[in-house]
Amino acid sequence: MADRVATRHEIGFVVMGFPRISETFISNEILQLEALGARLRVFAIKRGDEDRQHESVDRIRAPVEYLPRATSLSGTGIFRWLRDNLPRFRHAHGRMLRARPAAYLATLGSALAMCLRYRKSRLDPPRKVFIKEFLQAGFIADQVLRARTIAHLHGHFCHGATTITWFASRMSGVPFSFTAHAKDIYQADQNPGDLLARKLDAARFVSTCTDANRRHLAARFPSAKPVHTIYHGLDTGYFAPAAAEVGATSREDDAPLVLAVGRFVEKKGLRYLITALTRLHASGRRFRAVLVGEDGGEAALLRRMIEDGGLAGNVALQGPMDHRALRALYSQAAVFALPCLVAADGDRDGIPNVIAEAMAMGIPIVTTDVSGIPELVRDGHNGVLVPERDAAALAQALETLLDDPARRQAIGAAARATICDCFDSSVTTRALLQLFEREMSRSPEYRCTSVPVAADA
Repeated sequence: MADRVATRHEIGFVVMGFPRISETFISNEILQLEALGARLRVFAIKRGDEDRQHESVDRIRAPVEYLPRATSLSGTGIFRWLRDNLPRFRHAHGRMLRARPAAYLATLGSALAMCLRYRKSRLDPPRKVFIKEFLQAGFIADQVLRARTIAHLHGHFCHGATTITWFASRMSGVPFSFTAHAKDIYQADQNPGDLLARKLDAARFVSTCTDANRRHLAARFPSAKPVHTIYHGLDTGYFAPAAAEVGATSREDDAPLVLAVGRFVEKKGLRYLITALTRLHASGRRFRAVLVGEDGGEAALLRRMIEDGGLAGNVALQGPMDHRALRALYSQAAVFALPCLVAADGDRDGIPNVIAEAMAMGIPIVTTDVSGIPELVRDGHNGVLVPERDAAALAQALETLLDDPARRQAIGAAARATICDCFDSSVTTRALLQLFEREMSRSPEYRCTSVPVAADA
């Protein structure tokens, strides 16, 4: 026992993919936790699917354990799938069965019961995904026991990643928590039936990235334990403008740049931005626009809209960029526009990190009053809020800012001040670390190696 007491000090992060350029909030959180003294180990269910990554990933010291590759379940019978995939997991599961047989078999029984419990109807076949997640969880649980250093597990997103974290927690005996984000909260198929309620009940604590999410969860699950609002935050030293850049264009003779950054998917509202830009172009407004992001299914539509609106000379689509390239582009922007919306299937953003990044760079923001965005953006003070799906209001807001450099300057300065006050990751991440420290300190095997927990946290 003495040796175990001396080594239980790590947090195991369970993520669906790592690194992902569209999930910078996870890599930034890991980096900031390490800066505060925490020691982490990352369990990635799959490898990141991008050819490039943000430079912050290179500074992460935490070891990354990638799970064995598991093939898709779609269109495959469970026995054929097990035949093809079980060999990659069987040694880990064999060790878990020998080390903690009661916990292992109880977790297996729960996974099998879920296959039946969370079918769409009694006539549907069992949901095979829980068998896959059980296999993946067994690999993590085995790594946890073999490492003998992990005092707590934490899942990001409350869908499959947290199911796997929960199963791994049950098998290993190491407690867990999770962060709920956006569509994983609101879309029923992400957590069918009472699955999310059971995760909330089983976790030591739950955090979420907006107060809108917290209120939604509190209203939906009034008997659940409290959910903590912890903004992702960002590095306000890295995302910082030169004094002369706040709210200004790069040169007086340049056409002012309207910038948008986000995956080309419905919830970003980029089709309404293109419509608004078409209105500005038709009125003779001088501008240029760049939309940066990976194609999530709407790139072809956006290109057609650009062509049909006669915007080919004014508006460009660009693929995803790392932070170094984005920061250079932020410094050229006169206005940042991201008209987020609640998609038809319920998908939505919380507070897009790119909005916070642009605000930290001193760029005036035009966005919508959905989800958690109004928690950060105050209309007329540090940005401009318009109704979702309202291209006319969006065009008017853009026109007003493009015509008024002094207003851009004032709003950009207020935006920067807001981020420094409430969205600095060194502050927001400390709140998360205090939750980790408080929960891990309950275990007699835990040895604290990071910052102390404030008594009133």
